[in-house]
Amino acid sequence: MHASRFAPVSEPSRRGVLAAGGSVGLGALLAACGGSSGSGSDTAAASSGGKDTKAGGPWSFTDDRKKTAKADRIPANLVAYTGTAAALRDYGVECTGVFGPTTLKDGSPDPMAGDLDVKKLTVIGNTWGEFNIEKYAALNPGLLVSHMYQAPTLWFVPDDSSAKILALAPSVGINVAGVPLTTPLQRYAELAASLGADMAAGTNAAQKARFEKSSAALRAAVKAHPGITVMAGSASADSLYVSTPAAASDLRYYQSLGVDFIVPNQVKGGFFETLSWENADKYQADIIMLDNRTATLQPKDLTGKPTWTKLPAVKGGQVVGWPSEPIFSYAKCADRIDALTHAITSAKKLV
Repeated sequence: MHASRFAPVSEPSRRGVLAAGGSVGLGALLAACGGSSGSGSDTAAASSGGKDTKAGGPWSFTDDRKKTAKADRIPANLVAYTGTAAALRDYGVECTGVFGPTTLKDGSPDPMAGDLDVKKLTVIGNTWGEFNIEKYAALNPGLLVSHMYQAPTLWFVPDDSSAKILALAPSVGINVAGVPLTTPLQRYAELAASLGADMAAGTNAAQKARFEKSSAALRAAVKAHPGITVMAGSASADSLYVSTPAAASDLRYYQSLGVDFIVPNQVKGGFFETLSWENADKYQADIIMLDNRTATLQPKDLTGKPTWTKLPAVKGGQVVGWPSEPIFSYAKCADRIDALTHAITSAKKLV
């Protein structure tokens, strides 16, 4: 997330920048997550996991901080970051409380909420820096779960109150930065399985099969339409943020399938390059994936930016929405892959 999404963020607080939407997708998210350094490797992330738990038996799960959360039985009253709760729900695991972008000003669900029934959830905080500890404690939480963009910091758990929050219940952090999309997908599937989801049957098995089919279709589309370039970015009032694919799990995965991304050459902080609007035409691509989170500027907001309107993808009508924070379920990620496949198959070569 980036600074513009929730509140103005000073240069030292890259973490807030990501949250606000000023950063570019994961790249933006990562940069905004300034905090503790170090993220697990692909191998480490995939190798640790949950312990098979029978009803009534002890439960444990080793997260990407290499910390093992334990309980006498499968935890009840789960509280999670909104996007995390949405992913778990896709697997049949329900949360009691959420924190992060959950509802819009009119009370309707934020897109980050996925298929969550937000009216049935206790919202601990809806914006960056907001986390009601008293409301959280009143839920008698059995487990707290969130992403990590820079381990060991849990996404949307405020730094200044994290010690109090983490003392109230076991917690799980899943690394979602600097690894391919399949890594956090696997880790969240492992967590869901530990919490009682049957990942090998029914809808859950179909989700994964569809994800694999969608991935194969994207790879084929790229081969059938060579030379189409893609730039992922996020817009704020003052800047255009161009994401580096290496940092964003979704972009990194799409790149592995052959998508030809613009790679910015002045990345600071590891996640994105910040361009003033005077210089927003530095990179040109056939397709622009524009961060479409609710706190970011959209094409209709950018008509007064001359450098934006002159970009080939803008003039050619080849700007597509990009939910820069994935909901890490196989179904939601398959939806996103399908959208990118359609954009590439429909695109004209412009640059």
